Amino acid sequence: MPNIHPTAIVNPKAELGANVTVGPYSIIDAPVTIAADTQIGPHVIIRPFTSIGQRCRIFQFAVIGEVPQDLKFQGEESQLIIGDDNVIREFATLHRGTAGGGGVTQIGHHNLLMAYTHVAHDCRLGNYIIMSNAATLAGHITIDDYAILGGLSAIHQFCRIGAYAFIGGASAVARDVPPFCMAVGNRAKIVGLNLVGLKRHGFSTATLDSLKNAFETLFASELTLKEAVAQLRQRYPEEAAVKIMVDFLEHSERGLAPIDARENRSHRGKE
Repeated sequence: MPNIHPTAIVNPKAELGANVTVGPYSIIDAPVTIAADTQIGPHVIIRPFTSIGQRCRIFQFAVIGEVPQDLKFQGEESQLIIGDDNVIREFATLHRGTAGGGGVTQIGHHNLLMAYTHVAHDCRLGNYIIMSNAATLAGHITIDDYAILGGLSAIHQFCRIGAYAFIGGASAVARDVPPFCMAVGNRAKIVGLNLVGLKRHGFSTATLDSLKNAFETLFASELTLKEAVAQLRQRYPEEAAVKIMVDFLEHSERGLAPIDARENRSHRGKE
C-alpha cells in the first residue's frame, strides 16, 4: 500500500502503486499514475495527466505536469510521461505537452534533473541525462541519451542536443549540438569533442580516434557538410559512433551550432 502523509492531499482517482510514499503537504491531482517504489517529497505538486514510473524520487517544491507556458495552449488534454529511476530535485518544473507539439512531454529513464531545472512543453528527453542546477529547456526540445547540460544553461525551442554532448555552464544554445561534442558560450559554439566524458563512459581508443578523424573531416576541412558526411560513410561503414554523428547531422532541422575555431582543440587530441 502507498504511504501517504496525513497532511497530503491525494485525489481518490489518482493511481498510486505499491510502496509509493507521499510527503507532508504534497498535492496529487487526477488523472495521475505513480508506479511502485516512487518517493514524493514534501510540498510537491503533481497535476493532472501525469504518469510517473517506478523508483523515481521527487524532492520538495517540485511542480510536475503543470499546464504549458504557451499562449497557443487552449486547455486541451495532453500528457507528461516520466520513466523509471529518475531524480527530480527541488523547485524543478516539468510541463505537459500541447496539441501543436504532439501532446506529450516525455522523460526517459535514469535522469537527474537538479534544482530549479525547467522542462517545457513537448520536450523529449532520453536516458541518463544530467541537467545541472537551473538548466532550462524551452518547448519542443530533444535531448539524447547521456547528454549533460551545465548549470544556468538555456536551450532554444526546437533545438536538439545529441547523445553524450556536453553543454557548458551559463551557455545559451540556439542551434543543434551534435553527439559527442562540447558547446559553450552565448550563443553557444562547438569547441570540440567531449573526450573526457567519452573516456569515462568506456569508449575505446579506436572509437575515439574515429570520432576525432570524423570531427576534423566535418568541421576542420574544406569539404561541404554533404561531402564530409558522404566521405565518412564510406570511410567508417562499421563504426557505430560515427554513424550516430552523421545521421544526426543529416537530420538536423534547426541547423548546427557554429564552430569556434580559436577554442576548438578536440580533433587534435588535446583535453
